[in-house]
Amino acid sequence: MLSSLDLIREFVQSSTQKKDVLLSNPSLTAQTVYKSNQLTAKTEGVIATYKLNNSVSEFWVNPKSSHWELMNEALADHNYLLKGVLEIDQRGFYKYLYFQIPQGYKAHCTQSVMLWRAWWKYRKNTLKSGIPLELLIQKRESWYPIRDLNISNGLVYIKTLGKEIVIHSDDFVIWLSKREVASN
Repeated sequence: MLSSLDLIREFVQSSTQKKDVLLSNPSLTAQTVYKSNQLTAKTEGVIATYKLNNSVSEFWVNPKSSHWELMNEALADHNYLLKGVLEIDQRGFYKYLYFQIPQGYKAHCTQSVMLWRAWWKYRKNTLKSGIPLELLIQKRESWYPIRDLNISNGLVYIKTLGKEIVIHSDDFVIWLSKREVASN
């Protein structure tokens, strides 16, 4: 039986390949309905959709779903990220679009506090001369290296090469981390 994460990954992959889908486990069902792939949680209803005949490749996801983090992870693995300015439809679903991710990086779409946690792993590299490239943040559909990151009074202060970005600790940010090089 497919785990919820595996089922979500299959839903995302089938959708991006514009294929019909029919999968189920005890908590989720993925199926094609009227030229649209839908992911349904048995206790929550529809939590994600993808229109197969749409010229723009986009997912719409319910951020209030208990499966949202898994959905977010599976979409990021396929380079689908929240649109820069959050677009919300009449159901309250967020729009995810395909983004070109620089080679050697992994995409993340998380609350900013998760970026702060990742920062602690990489902050020692910022003391070296040069531009730190371990973590990049998206701003206006471009990627900027993070030079410094601090948190104070519920706000996250992110210093890039050009300016400082201030966001709430529970706001969502799109960021990249350098992929770990696998050693044999």
